Order: sequence, then structure tokens, then C-alpha cells
Amino acid sequence: MNQRQLYHAIEKIASKDHKNDEEVLASVVQEIISSDEIRIKGGRIWKLIPRKNAYVLVKQLGQVRSLSEGFVIKVSEYLDFVRIGSQKTLLTSERNQALRKGGIESYSATGVGEKLKVKGIPLYQYILAFNTDGENPELFDNLNVIGSAATAVLRGRHALARTKQLEQDLDKARDIQRSILPDHEQKYGSYKMFGVSIPERVVGGDFFDYLPAGEDGERLGVAIGDAASKGLSAAVEALYVSGALKMGVELQTNMASLVKKINNLVNSTFSDSRFVTLFYGEFTDEKSGLFLYVNAGHNQPIFFSKHKSEILQLDTTGPALGVAPDAKYRVGNVNFEKGDILLLYTDGITEATDSDFAFFGEDRLKRRLSEVADLSPREICYHLMESVQKFSASSKYADDKTLVVIKRMV
Repeated sequence: MNQRQLYHAIEKIASKDHKNDEEVLASVVQEIISSDEIRIKGGRIWKLIPRKNAYVLVKQLGQVRSLSEGFVIKVSEYLDFVRIGSQKTLLTSERNQALRKGGIESYSATGVGEKLKVKGIPLYQYILAFNTDGENPELFDNLNVIGSAATAVLRGRHALARTKQLEQDLDKARDIQRSILPDHEQKYGSYKMFGVSIPERVVGGDFFDYLPAGEDGERLGVAIGDAASKGLSAAVEALYVSGALKMGVELQTNMASLVKKINNLVNSTFSDSRFVTLFYGEFTDEKSGLFLYVNAGHNQPIFFSKHKSEILQLDTTGPALGVAPDAKYRVGNVNFEKGDILLLYTDGITEATDSDFAFFGEDRLKRRLSEVADLSPREICYHLMESVQKFSASSKYADDKTLVVIKRMV
């Protein structure tokens, strides 16, 4: 069996389903013992116990005189293990008296697994020691191959386990984030709303929500937010702010006070480098079309007036959440008439870039909105998102993208 065949044979054996690393290595040693070509009679598996600076015997296979279960050798008393840590493979005479009494006269071993530093000395996680059958000129090279193949399999197992755990964690994170996003569509009296959020990674820092406000839910709140960071940490911040807002709107009637309290929570909970932008508004009087809002450092929403055929933007009314404690916020307002549209968005929309790093931009977004203003909120939302996605399809940079379209229908 040549070395390439040996390597692949060990990979195939060790890659089968095993409960733990010791079972993997036991299957490798057993296969080696069973091979007539390699000419090895028996073997032992030693496992490093870093806190004891010692190796413990975990398995004996084939023709070896049995040592007591859990036999321990201290590294300080057996320098061959130190040599294996630096040389990987060792062929030498056995000097340990207990092992010699066990019938071991020569010592053939190779290191397997990751190297760990114990008291400054590099030591392998496992050592495979073998009892050979007479002269074996290829033993040294074969042991190197065996050690390398077994190490590769263990690393693959650990990487797969980490990947599975990461997938489980991300699935949980995705489920949590989905739980803070409402159904896309919402109706409130004369108004229809439609929102969509597309994270750049598995999870992201954008969120939007429709919130019954007041003790009896007589008002409807609409929120959109964007955490400054990316990925999982951004999702955590978004979840935090979304949760605080959900609780606050049920009890707090003063929007400015509510946002101030959330700002102080974010400032005291997260680091100074973390902040969240938030736009929150409420429909308060359906007949007059009055809409009150607080814009905490968020992108200025676009308001399309159907009757006047003009577009304006709603200014910020205070800083982003978390930037500074006790920040002041004021309440702004706008009045809806039939056909009027309010477009809420995050910077992943306007800062989407093409292959030349040109921004999609607010002006382009306003033009697209004007072109599709007669459509339903759902259709407007999908048309705008499709325009952004096509524009940025060849770009290497991407960010979370969220749109919410609010339209007064009658």
C-alpha cells in the first residue's frame, strides 16, 4: 500500500460515524493492525490531560500486553512525548520500566490532533503508539502519513461540529429576528401599509414594526430602525430597541419622552461605538390625516403629496439612539390626504452602489416613487426594492435593506 493509498484509506475509515475522537482513532489503529502490508501487531492510544501535564492510556488494541486501565505517564518523566511534540514521529527503544515490563522493547509513535502548549511545551492531543512485527523500513514514513491523515479527519470532524452549531445558532437568531418583524401588510382605517426587510447576512440590524398604541390600541404606531453595526450584534441591538418600543407604546403617550427613555437604555446597555437610528410615528386622527413622529437620526422619510404633486422629506428631530445620554427629542408632524404616500427606508436603500460605486441615492428613489405612486403599497414596495436590487446587482458592497410604504387610500 503506497502512502497516498494509506492516507485515503485512513480518511475513509475515520470519516465513518463515530461518537467521539477516541472511537475515530481506535478504528484507525484497528485497521492498521489488520493490514498485512503495514506489519504492525498492536497499538495504544494516549490522550493528553493538560491540567496534569500527563498522558493517559485510553485504548489498547491488537497484540500488546495489557496495561492497567487509565495508566498515566507524566510528561516530565517521559521525554519521548516531548520529542514527539517537536518531531511528530519517533522510532526508539523503550526506556520506561513499566512499559518494558509490559513487553514493549521498541517504541514507534506519531502525534495526532492539534498541538497544545502545556507549560510552554508543545504537545499533541493524542499519541498513537505501535508494536511492530520485525524490521519495517517504511514504518517511519507510514507513521507520518497515519498521523497526518488522522489529524485531518479530527479537524474535519471538529469543523463540521462547529459548522452545525453555528447553523443552529444562526437558525435561532433568524427565528428571533423574524419574530420582531410583523406581517408585511397592515391596514388602519383609510391607510394601507406594506413593508419588507432583506438582511445582507443571515441576520441584520434593520427592523420595522406596526404597533397598536395607547391602552386601548386606539392609535397605530409605525417604526423603522437601523443598528449601526452588522450581523448578529446588530440583530441583538435591533431586537433590544424593538422590544423596548413595543413595551413603551402601550403605556407612554408622549412620543418624545418615550424615545428619550429608549435612548438612555441603549446608551447605558451598549458600548459607545454602538447606536441605532429610529423613526417612529403614529396616526392620531384619521379624519384630519394627522401623523406625528419622532426621527432619531434616521434617514429622512420621503412624503409624496398626490394633490400638490410634490415631494418633501421629514427632518430628523433628535440624535440617534445611544449616542449620548439625556438627548432631547421633539415631535414633528405631517397631514395625509387621499393618495399621499410616506416612504420609510434604511440607508441600505439609498447607499446601495453599482459596479462603479455610485449610490442609488435619494433623488433616484424619489423619481422611482413618483413613477409608481398610483400603485398599491405592496406594488410600490416591490417595484422600489427591485430597482435597488437590479442597480446594485454587480456591486461587491451590500447592506441590510428595508422599505415601508404607507398610503392613504380614501
